[in-house]
Amino acid sequence: MAKHRRFVFDAENFHFGEAPRKIWRAVLRLVLYMLMTLTLAVLTYGVFALFFRTDTERRLRREIRLYERLYPELEARSGLLEDAIADLQHKDDRIYDQVFHASAPGLDPMEAMEESFAVADSIPAGELVGYTAHKADSLLAHSADVEAAFKQIFGILSDPQTSLPPMILPINDITYPQVGASTGRKINPFYKAYVYHEGLDLIVTRGTPVLATADGTVVTAASSRTTGNTVRIRHDGGYETVYAHLESMSVRAGQRVRTGQKVGAVGMSGQAVAPHLHYGVRKDGVAVNPVGCFFASVSPSEFANMLYMSVNTMQSMD
Repeated sequence: MAKHRRFVFDAENFHFGEAPRKIWRAVLRLVLYMLMTLTLAVLTYGVFALFFRTDTERRLRREIRLYERLYPELEARSGLLEDAIADLQHKDDRIYDQVFHASAPGLDPMEAMEESFAVADSIPAGELVGYTAHKADSLLAHSADVEAAFKQIFGILSDPQTSLPPMILPINDITYPQVGASTGRKINPFYKAYVYHEGLDLIVTRGTPVLATADGTVVTAASSRTTGNTVRIRHDGGYETVYAHLESMSVRAGQRVRTGQKVGAVGMSGQAVAPHLHYGVRKDGVAVNPVGCFFASVSPSEFANMLYMSVNTMQSMD
């Protein structure tokens, strides 16, 4: 096919010549061609997307239709679950109020402390800076005393003659919601009066293994009317541990036991209102709060929550 050519008449030289090409015309044609190509591609994709589906699109559409059918049912079930949880929370509050004379623990009893820090938002910046500077100076002034105390502690611990207290948990994987009343004046569930409670109540299911919290020698493994099946173990350094209300005992008097060895199983023998372990720690014959011995076996937050629960639970279980 012959190429289309344009000619113009040159009046000065009196002849016809080929007309010069203009660049802008070529650019315009290129732009128009690209626009037409892009438009055609978009139309083609639109038609393909409208009338054809990939395997992934078909699968996703089926899932969407399934979710649309299931959502009303799931929404109704969610409402029922929320009502059931609210009812259980109400019952839990009543149980703790009537049995332990204390509020039921939340997800984290210590989180309520965070609300007090919200007040800082309303305090002028200048006062906050001054207060912070004062506290920083006070902390720096006491840092030397703290460092000296730590050095003293490290010195005692490095002494081979030092006897550490029983420091492991008597029940594996115990958490703070299972911690009941500790040592001190607590309401006795039978007398309904304040009496001195000489141990810590750990609320677990019947049959849960009870472990020796340190190496020692079994002093007694016998039963009594009040504490039921009870194991007493003497440890180095003047420490003694007590494990009461056991369902069964796995050791005998005079037996040498190792840390973590099973000494019995949780029960409710003797005077107990529910299955639990009454765990006691004595130092030179004086009862101490067993929670204070747990700090090396749990996280700091868990230890703080355990301490909170043991102090604020006002009724014992034995």
